[in-house]
Amino acid sequence: MKKQIGVVFGSRSCEREVSIISAVQLMRYANEEKYDIVPVYIDEHGSWYTGSPLKDIRTFMPFNPDAKGILKVYPDLSSGSGALLYQNKGTGLFAREKTEIAARIDVYIIVMHGMNGEDGTLQGLLELANIPYTSTGVTGSAVGIDKIAMKTLFRGAGFPVLPGEWFTRQEYAERPDTVLRTVNEKLGFPVFVKPANLGSSIGVSRADDEDSLKDSLELAFEYDRRVLVEKGLEKPIELNCSVLGYDEEVQASPIEMPLNHDEFLDFRDKYLGGGGSKGMASLSRLLPAPIEDALKEEIQELSKKIFRLLDCKGVVRIDYMFDHTEEKLYITEINTIPGSLAFYLWENDGLSYDKLIDRMIGYAEKAHADRNKNNYAYTSEILKGASLGSKGTKGSKGTKLQEGRK
Repeated sequence: MKKQIGVVFGSRSCEREVSIISAVQLMRYANEEKYDIVPVYIDEHGSWYTGSPLKDIRTFMPFNPDAKGILKVYPDLSSGSGALLYQNKGTGLFAREKTEIAARIDVYIIVMHGMNGEDGTLQGLLELANIPYTSTGVTGSAVGIDKIAMKTLFRGAGFPVLPGEWFTRQEYAERPDTVLRTVNEKLGFPVFVKPANLGSSIGVSRADDEDSLKDSLELAFEYDRRVLVEKGLEKPIELNCSVLGYDEEVQASPIEMPLNHDEFLDFRDKYLGGGGSKGMASLSRLLPAPIEDALKEEIQELSKKIFRLLDCKGVVRIDYMFDHTEEKLYITEINTIPGSLAFYLWENDGLSYDKLIDRMIGYAEKAHADRNKNNYAYTSEILKGASLGSKGTKGSKGTKLQEGRK
């Protein structure tokens, strides 16, 4: 019997369209002799839909929820159910609305980019529903999406990150001169200004002086209330490495060097410049990157350490900058659900996309089994000694523990 694999994508995110490209791409490669692929699209309003038309990129140009073959659904959150439910209104004068099952998912492949999907929110929902899923868990996803938290953690772990300062929207609105002075004194120019919780280079820009810094801050604050300002490097080399695995089974991919003509890659470069329907796989790159073996090994080992630190699962991509002047490597960010699922990096290592999908599903199931080995049945005697007090009793607030209080 085939496994029912739910490919969930879209969501209330600025990166929804990138997610659609990655998901449709993945569904084309999945082995349909082994799996029944069930597309699950979450639209910009947060509504869930399924149906075979969602496997076709043209369905989203634009998306019509009332189109033939598309069904509005919602997940059953009962532990282990995996059901996608819908309301069948029936026909006839005395018809009653009836809840029915559209599909029952065995494993979810999460193909989300950005907020409300890559950030731990969907992962948390699936944890509550006790359904296996392919991406990094709640903690790693939440840290990985937040550039401020991520860089702080990496710095604390002794990993190399660029100097940076972060600010809030209110802080900048109330004390703009202080913010500008802090950047000028602590970082200098150039700097890169980034919304804390966005990917795909949306809202990211370079500032070479105070006037352009003002423009960059205003742009970034349109997308997030917290913004990271990072010291810029002059003509660094960009290098990316993917990591695949779970727990102690971790391996690093070949390293790519994106060709960006000495400028950072913005959203248009990444997803429109080489053919939008192909996502990150269409980007111009040197693969494997023409770098020294020592640097290659440094990147691969550091990537595996980051993977383990965030307790990642499935496939991630970690991006780096290499400064020629200082001969020093810096971590740019981790993408816990990378564009195109970084399949092109693994193809270069001899692992086809369909086999990569197999591995991701396998790790999802193993992690789910490990989680269910945890003891959730522990009970104490605390409730036996609890007293809520009498209603209206003066001074009675909350729960009082009469016995065994510690």
